[in-house]
Amino acid sequence: MNGAQALIRTLVQAGVDVCFMNPGTSEMHFVAALDDVPEMRGVLALFEGVATGAADGYARIADKPASVLLHLGPGLGNGLANLHNARKGHVPVVNIVGDHATYHKPFDAQLESDIETVANNVSSWIRTSSSTAEVATDAAESVAVAAGPPAQVATLILPADVSWTEGAEPAAAQPAATPAPVDADLVTELATILGGDEPAALFVGGRACRADALVAASRIANTTGAKLLAETFPTRLERGAGRVPVERLAYLAEFATMQLDGVAHLILVDAKSPVSFFAYPGKASDLVPEGCTVHTLAAADGDPLAALEALATAVGATAGSETVQEPVVPELASGPLTADAVCRTIGAMLPEGAIVSDEGNTSGLFAAGHTAGSPAHDWLCLTGGAIGQGLPVALGAAVAAPDRKVIALQADGAAMYTLQAWWTMARENLDVVTVIFNNSSYAVLNMELNRVGATAGGPKAKEMLDISRPDLDFVALATGMGVSATRATTAEEFAEQFAAAVAQRGPSVIEAVIPSIL
Repeated sequence: MNGAQALIRTLVQAGVDVCFMNPGTSEMHFVAALDDVPEMRGVLALFEGVATGAADGYARIADKPASVLLHLGPGLGNGLANLHNARKGHVPVVNIVGDHATYHKPFDAQLESDIETVANNVSSWIRTSSSTAEVATDAAESVAVAAGPPAQVATLILPADVSWTEGAEPAAAQPAATPAPVDADLVTELATILGGDEPAALFVGGRACRADALVAASRIANTTGAKLLAETFPTRLERGAGRVPVERLAYLAEFATMQLDGVAHLILVDAKSPVSFFAYPGKASDLVPEGCTVHTLAAADGDPLAALEALATAVGATAGSETVQEPVVPELASGPLTADAVCRTIGAMLPEGAIVSDEGNTSGLFAAGHTAGSPAHDWLCLTGGAIGQGLPVALGAAVAAPDRKVIALQADGAAMYTLQAWWTMARENLDVVTVIFNNSSYAVLNMELNRVGATAGGPKAKEMLDISRPDLDFVALATGMGVSATRATTAEEFAEQFAAAVAQRGPSVIEAVIPSIL
């Protein structure tokens, strides 16, 4: 057994049985070994950013690490943005990067680079397998580290000769880390604070945005009068009818400041203390109100569900005291198509158990409100702010849950970063409906041009934020990659096309031609 065969066998034994990849020469023995370990499913992507984003989406839904295979330093560089998003979302990814043979590296060949330096930007753990005898153990450790807690990106650098050399053996799976225990003294302290007169807020993120954890959080809030808020872009928010609704912190710092105004105690549950996404002249970066004390009930290495349940018990919260979202069916719009009309239709027709990958950006602002009372579903957000995540995350989610409908809400400009995801969706026959919000603009940047205090945009500046001339034809782009596609310009057309797309299996695209809302 060579190193690549032992590596893949070890991954499978550790529960990692899907690898998204864009391989090259240095990874050919890994590719060949897929036939020797049929339990590993290889999924080809035509761009590394699709592979890394798909691994992210898969891991969010499968609740276990995904693996991704990249070609040397340049391949890692191409996949970096979506690994950044995975890192910010605390998503478990085993990132395997092929390298030159150990004896070839001193010759500084054309593709030679410092992979570790590049990987440091997105990885909490980096290991270069230096020998065939060690590669399987390294792989087992990478899976355990990626799984966490805290979940993270673990990068395993794989020299070509380590892969092709014989004499390797698979390694046993390593045990997962034990979550940090709930601090009983802290729970008592926070229960006293919540029972006092000073305004408090629970700020939940990560695993605290799952349905069971939100039940405990809602019981605490309703019992004590505390405000319940979620981070702006949760990794996976379980929401909809029958589940606990939670208000998300606003993207715009001005609105977030209003949401937090007057809070004297901010209790973090698998979330970081809120900060502004960008610096703005004359405005604070730290969104925590002056004089507010920040407490961490459960950090990324903890157990947020256990911590919330312990706090719920300590404050005397009872079963059934949580707030539950009632079913709501939005009224369908008519006439010319708008972003609001698109989101109304999605809210009215979203199927039970759907997974929504949300990179609708400005046009998707109405989506959360119109789907709040839709049948129970999962909402996957742009965790790290690096656009081009929506389609790959939808792809990975569909691989993880082939029995669930995946809806990708996708802004036009961001779609162009990783459009190759459609080819993989077609090849794998994945059940993904993509809704393209086509307003021919990087609309959010038109807003930011003013917010950062830049001078009013002249014709040259505005041209850099406009993506027309030529107009993008997403129907042609999708069909060119094997995905059926339609275009809607009225609310009635979109409703008809969305209903048809939801009713059938397999990938489809609806290009919604809309005006910009900014």
